[in-house]
This record gives sequence, structure tokens and C-alpha cells, in this order.
Amino acid sequence: MDFTKVDITKKLQLEELKCLRLEAYENARIYKEQTKAFHDHHIRKKDFKEGDDVLLYNSRLRFMPRKLRSRWHGPFRVKEVKPYGVVELFHPQSGTTFKVNGHWVKKYHGYKSLKELEVFVLTDAPKGGEA
Repeated sequence: MDFTKVDITKKLQLEELKCLRLEAYENARIYKEQTKAFHDHHIRKKDFKEGDDVLLYNSRLRFMPRKLRSRWHGPFRVKEVKPYGVVELFHPQSGTTFKVNGHWVKKYHGYKSLKELEVFVLTDAPKGGEA
């Protein structure tokens, strides 16, 4: 048995294993970059300004009996937008202010009351001879 040939083969196998490991690390890095780019592309940025009306997400609504009950409460008014996504909200009825994470709020666009809806009355179309 020649130890030099065995030694050289073992070193070649270790070198090949090292190259495979580095290639796996590189492939994992590329995959993570592509996944992050895809994820970041689909995120919609929420820009809030002072005075905006927003709805607040209530994550503690687990034990309510109604499955279709909305988890969004409000509307609240934005009092101040702080750095790093913190939003200070003002409740117009109670007058309390509190800070929440910007991910837990969304813009409130309001709803039209029945008074604002236009009503169109359809009348009979004129007969063929009448113009």
C-alpha cells in the first residue's frame, strides 16, 4: 500500500468537498437575494401624514363568536408620524392618543352615506313615433 497515493487522493477529495461547500454557500446567498428582491417588490409602502384617517388592526379578536366580524377598528386620526414606522394616533371621540406600529394601520377612505348617493329614476323610453 502506497501512502503517498492515498494521501494525494484524500487531499483531492477534501479539496473537492471544500469547493462543493463553497458552491452551496454561494447558491444559498443568490437564492436569498432573489427571494428578498421578490418580497420587497410586492410590499406596498404606507405613507401617512398628519390628519389622515386610518383604521387600526385588532389582533386580539380571537375569541369573538362571529367569524366574519371585521378586525379593523376606527377611524383614528394620525397625530404624528415618528421615525422607524411609529405612528401616533388620536381617537377623536375619547381624545386619547397612543403609539402603534405603522404595519398595524391602513388608510381609511370613508364611506358614502345614503344622503350622498345619487338616485336615477328610469322613465319609459319615448315611443317610435315620438321624438
